[in-house]
Amino acid sequence: MNKKFLAILFTALVSIGARAQQNTGFRPGSIISPQVNEGNTVTFRLKAPVAKFVTVKGDWEADGGKGAMTKDANGVWSFTTGGLPSDMYLYTFNVDSVQLLDPTNAFVVRDVGNLFSVFFTNKGNGDYYSVKEVPHGSVSRSWYTSATFNTSRRMTVYTPPGYEESKTSYPVLYLLHGSGGDEEAWVSLGAVPRIMDNLIAEGKAEPMIVVMPNGNPSKQAAPGETKENLAYRPVMSNTLPGYKEGSYELSFKEIVDFVDKRYRTQAKKSKRAVAGLSMGGFHSLFISANHPDMFDYIGLFSPGINFKTVNMTIPAYNNLEEKLALQMKKGFQLYWMGVGTTDGLYDPLQDYKKRLDHLRFPYKYVESTRGHIWSNWRSYLLQFTPLLFKK
Repeated sequence: MNKKFLAILFTALVSIGARAQQNTGFRPGSIISPQVNEGNTVTFRLKAPVAKFVTVKGDWEADGGKGAMTKDANGVWSFTTGGLPSDMYLYTFNVDSVQLLDPTNAFVVRDVGNLFSVFFTNKGNGDYYSVKEVPHGSVSRSWYTSATFNTSRRMTVYTPPGYEESKTSYPVLYLLHGSGGDEEAWVSLGAVPRIMDNLIAEGKAEPMIVVMPNGNPSKQAAPGETKENLAYRPVMSNTLPGYKEGSYELSFKEIVDFVDKRYRTQAKKSKRAVAGLSMGGFHSLFISANHPDMFDYIGLFSPGINFKTVNMTIPAYNNLEEKLALQMKKGFQLYWMGVGTTDGLYDPLQDYKKRLDHLRFPYKYVESTRGHIWSNWRSYLLQFTPLLFKK
């Protein structure tokens, strides 16, 4: 093909594309979706004039988060929910069996290997997950060298407002993700920067550093941040190299040592906390049990502690009752546990509570509705963080 023919062909294709877009009647800003209404009902809209059926699926509780959309004379499909509790919600559209993001909503997050559109409802927890006119902290990414795994690994770090301008040293919360997550999960899905900014601004939480390391031994970092590039496959299950084999828990001191060297921390037990969700809750239990001189505050959010699936002879996991007895003897300020009543990990946590009760091991326990879901884990962080570093 000669250059002249290619130029004509390119011009024709651009023209066809422009006419197709024009014929939809869509203009940026002409469709508002999602629209949060009075009473926290939410209206979704999608311009899809030739679609045969359109639905919306989200992670709210009512109707299983599902809604069948209806089409008006202009080809705009819409659906309005009932009033939703104040929260951060994820959703997608399904158009003739094809899952789509909301094209008019620029706020998108990744959960494992899937993308979701996002919105907030207010007058409650959702206010803490939203950006407010308050002093803002900073979020950075750091790489540390792991001698245990013989590679460099990535972490995400929140520093509180004023950190860069001051010489103050801060307490540290080590916040761990689940088996499907990575070092970005708590930032995007957990809304950590906004939660911390808002709690600190209201005086409900002490200014602190929040360290969110990658907890999957078989992964250095989040998608796009390693040499795997397009070959990267997100973690999808707990049947992974390194998961529940103890090396991460036993080697956690290398993370703490790196943070104490890199950041201005108050490097002592009374100024350290460790908490996590699901796999991260499992990690938090055994990190704190194997390092009883390291953390005064421990949080287990829907912890993945079904010990029937764990080889309890592994050094990190063996002699658990003896380790817990020593942890209790060494002392700590708070051992906090939370789980949803319909979570598949509810019963294993009840078994663990009985073990703690037998040891007369002190803890604070919270139940919520719903199951293994970010709505609960964000709420647990809101409850847990204000209890830290008060003495």
